[in-house]
Amino acid sequence: MAEKVAKVGIKRKKGYLYYVDKKGNVVETKMARGKSKGGGGKVIAKPCVKKAKGYLYFIDKKGDVSRARMRRGGK
Repeated sequence: MAEKVAKVGIKRKKGYLYYVDKKGNVVETKMARGKSKGGGGKVIAKPCVKKAKGYLYFIDKKGDVSRARMRRGGK
C-alpha cells in the first residue's frame, strides 16, 4: 500500500517520463521512441522529499509524490 509524501499536482504530457531523483525533486524527461532519442531531463517541481531507506518513490495518478515499502529477499 502506498502513502502520499508530497502534494505536487503534476499534469502529465504524452511521451514524457516522470520520476523522483536522488535529491527528492520531480524530473520530466522525453521518452525514446524508435529512432528519436530521449533524455534531457529537467526539474519541474522541487518538493525536496527526504528519502528513507527501503522505500520506492514514484509519481501517482493524481500527480503527487508517493512511496511504497520495497519487498526484499522474498520476505
